[in-house]
Amino acid sequence: MAFERKQILDRLRAQIKEKEHVIGVAVGAGLSAKYAAKGGADLILVLNSGRFRQMGLGSIAGLLPFANCNQLVMEFGSREIIPIVKNIPVVFGLCATDPTIDLERYIEEIRAKGFSGINNYPSVGMIDGQFREALEEEGLSYDHEVEAIRIANRKGIFSIAFVFDELQAKKMITAGADVICAHLGVTKGGILGAKKTLSLEAATKVAKGIFNVCDEMKSGVIKMIYGGPINSPLDVKYMYDNTDAMGYLGGSSFERIPSEIAITNITREFKMTGQIEKDDLLTKMLVGITEYYDYITFVKEYVAQNYMTKISFSDLAIESHISRTYLSVLFKKEVGCTFPEYVSRYRINKAMEIMKSKKIALSEIASLIGYNDYAHFSKAFKKQTGHSPRDYVNDTKGHKYHI
Repeated sequence: MAFERKQILDRLRAQIKEKEHVIGVAVGAGLSAKYAAKGGADLILVLNSGRFRQMGLGSIAGLLPFANCNQLVMEFGSREIIPIVKNIPVVFGLCATDPTIDLERYIEEIRAKGFSGINNYPSVGMIDGQFREALEEEGLSYDHEVEAIRIANRKGIFSIAFVFDELQAKKMITAGADVICAHLGVTKGGILGAKKTLSLEAATKVAKGIFNVCDEMKSGVIKMIYGGPINSPLDVKYMYDNTDAMGYLGGSSFERIPSEIAITNITREFKMTGQIEKDDLLTKMLVGITEYYDYITFVKEYVAQNYMTKISFSDLAIESHISRTYLSVLFKKEVGCTFPEYVSRYRINKAMEIMKSKKIALSEIASLIGYNDYAHFSKAFKKQTGHSPRDYVNDTKGHKYHI
């Protein structure tokens, strides 16, 4: 059953008003959709890359000529996803540059099949260089995607626009997109994830630029993030803390990466069952490998659990079984800032959360987040926010500050 645009927007805005974040899950199979819904997803996206993930390929396969994108999405979306997901809007990933369709009529067909909205995926925005130039010379440009969103808006159909820069954000807002989603590139992480992606710091700057355009042009637009370096709840929290993102859309983060880990581990466990001596030794070895293989995730998780105490980067390097220098280089490359800067930013964001929800003495807040010296806390707070802790508390619009 298709949901009306107003019904969807009212529901999402009510959540945002209650300080809850909107979560959209891009799926490639009914099983994924079923459990995403059970987990509390607000939106289900049906994208062709989801289907390729189910084949054991990376999401980038959705940009290659392996199948007719729109036919593929229409077939598995209407047969597998819509019948499974009854109480959540299902959004169609529309390849708007397809020269074999009439956008007006096709969007009507999408609606008639029970989809509640459209999203411009796959997008020309993910392509650059000579190939992008050649596509645009043939008239196969991002403007077709803008036109699809404009048609949806005119017909009263809910729409999510992937945008890759500020100019595209302006075009999509003018076209009437309900959600502006800063697309940060192919998701990293796991076995099939992209190896070269933006750092978290660089992704923050891209998202901020796009969201600033939203604020200038249309204050009511819903602002979300997708892809790039974001593949864990900790990464999403970093973006929430440092941008105005109201929610997160993900595909690989929900569907591929957890499956890779779970299926690999359970297969190993079944394989080892009954081999007691091997079980004990191999389990210890696997723990050592899996716990520290993704060194930066380990460091971020450690900070999230121990930010209130003194953290030694040298000790983390020892725990990770690599040199401090190498870990420092890896961290700076992936996150985009130094480890001390990351810890300071994490702690200050925690302080801001406490200030908004609790009436606690500032000196006590400083102690709670790992600063034994209030002067040090105040200096770090002002350096990263431009405001003293007391000014922040006294400012009734403190929620607008991000660091």
